[in-house]
Amino acid sequence: MRRNLPFVAAVILTVLVLLAMSLFTVDQRKYAIVFQLGEIKEVISQPGLNFKWPLIQNVRYFDKRILTYDSPEPERFLTSEKKPVLVDAFVKWRIVDVRQYYISVQGDESRAQIRLSQTVNSGLREEFGKRTVHDVVSGQRDKIMDDVRQKADQDARSIGVQIVDVRLKRVDLPQEVSESVYRRMETERKRVANELRSKGAAEAEKIRADADRQREIIIAEAYREAQRIKGEGDAKAAAIYAQAFSQNPEFYAFYRSLEAYRQSFKSKNDVLVLEPGSEFFKYLRNAGKGGK
Repeated sequence: MRRNLPFVAAVILTVLVLLAMSLFTVDQRKYAIVFQLGEIKEVISQPGLNFKWPLIQNVRYFDKRILTYDSPEPERFLTSEKKPVLVDAFVKWRIVDVRQYYISVQGDESRAQIRLSQTVNSGLREEFGKRTVHDVVSGQRDKIMDDVRQKADQDARSIGVQIVDVRLKRVDLPQEVSESVYRRMETERKRVANELRSKGAAEAEKIRADADRQREIIIAEAYREAQRIKGEGDAKAAAIYAQAFSQNPEFYAFYRSLEAYRQSFKSKNDVLVLEPGSEFFKYLRNAGKGGK
């Protein structure tokens, strides 16, 4: 009995190894293809534990998730105006028919990406050739991406792939074209700026002229009003003077003489040459008589 133990252990170990080689699991993020002697025997798309014949069958796994192809360098396309543009794009894709995918590209992701790159670039070249620079830069980018996605998806289905999305990350003009465009833009902006400056200067002159006219009108009206008020004041002063003069003519004459003396002798350097009998000194000559 003991002599048979190694044999039994070997059998059990062999069975376990064969059992381990016969069982495999499929992740929910993967497809699995079971090959028998190099030919596709079964395609498994549901996750779980599965069985295969050891030694004569093998399994390969393929990703179910959405994959991304991002072009390493921008591609050069011509617009309808025959102007070159540099386009940086990326593609979102996934495997939908893993059997056809394996038959078409032998399950090689790099070969699938090359095929998708060629298809997408062909679609972009066609769409850009129908549009102007303005359209591809800003006007119709969404429509371009949608049209390219639909056309590329039709071709990609033949290799078992679905194009989920095509996105244009950047659309630029080449350096030599950009400099020419920038120079034209600069010239146009300068022309517009000069035109605006001219309009502004003309408007400023118009405003200044109107302001000067308004100022002259205001000054004239103010002067007229001042003269009217002054005239009214002079009339009232004259009336007051006349009333005061009529009440006491002698006092009024004396007051006026004092005012004349004050104005004549404001400074020590003031000199008057008058005759002694002049009426100007009337009240000075008679000052002592009034006191007596």
